[in-house]
Amino acid sequence: MKNRLKFLLIDDNEIDGLIATKLLEINLPGAHVQYTDGCENGLAWIKSNHKSDDETLIILLDIRMPGMDGFDFLKLIDELEEPFKKNIGIFMLSSTLNPHEYEMAEKNKYVIKLLSKPLPVQELLYYIASE
Repeated sequence: MKNRLKFLLIDDNEIDGLIATKLLEINLPGAHVQYTDGCENGLAWIKSNHKSDDETLIILLDIRMPGMDGFDFLKLIDELEEPFKKNIGIFMLSSTLNPHEYEMAEKNKYVIKLLSKPLPVQELLYYIASE
């Protein structure tokens, strides 16, 4: 991923969002991190703010949220027009131990990796560098 990086953190837990934001800011000085408190707001943010030509958008997506969960969000990403999907990388975040959720994440074409909470920044940076 060679373009300018921007992060969109989608999580219903503000504390988890604050921790992940701070970890990213400490480890990637100057990183732009946007937090939204759910999938609907995350999708709206993408439609309004993602400029696919000059930036790479890394989405950090919680799995379990009320209403629309992370896997529902992935279905909606698939329905977006191509320009919105260009230069997007998705990492799912969860404290799950459910092997079915790991399998679902691995099979999804948009998900790079399912990472455990709290955000393992060094692991995230490794996967970003290898993309």
